[in-house]
Amino acid sequence: MGLFGPKGETIVINVKGMTCNHCKVSVENALKKLNGVLKAVVDLDKGNVTVTYDPAKVSVDDMKKAIIDTGYEV
Repeated sequence: MGLFGPKGETIVINVKGMTCNHCKVSVENALKKLNGVLKAVVDLDKGNVTVTYDPAKVSVDDMKKAIIDTGYEV
């Protein structure tokens, strides 16, 4: 489930436990630190993060692990 093009692939990951702007920033920063993540945008109302990434450099499992390591559930 994603778009593939010159700007990478996009996936939406549901994240449990995010309630505030600090949560939003924590998750976005954890993902942006990963090599291959081009963009990460959290939607607190929907409880998810939309990530644009290069699948040749980073896997969905890597992204989920970064979210879990930050203290949230996927």
